[in-house]
Amino acid sequence: MSYYVYMMASKKNGVLYIGITNDLVRRIHEHKTSSARGFTSRYNVTLLVWFEMYDDPLTAISREKELKKWRREWKIKLIEANNADWRDLYAAIV
Repeated sequence: MSYYVYMMASKKNGVLYIGITNDLVRRIHEHKTSSARGFTSRYNVTLLVWFEMYDDPLTAISREKELKKWRREWKIKLIEANNADWRDLYAAIV
């Protein structure tokens, strides 16, 4: 089974959200359709801008916790290292 740590954004340089899931397509769809009320629906965070895949859930959880402690500028650099235009990666994973 695969586990994903992902970052979503409301727009380029907008509100950021970091999450973890074992079903990336389903989870991003939930964010996009606001089926789960919460942070992402409140702040219109709908763009999948970055993700990593892991085989081990403990490693994925550790990475998520690490990223949540990062400074915003470090998160932006991580996103822009592979997605300079902040394009929505959802279409690439569906």
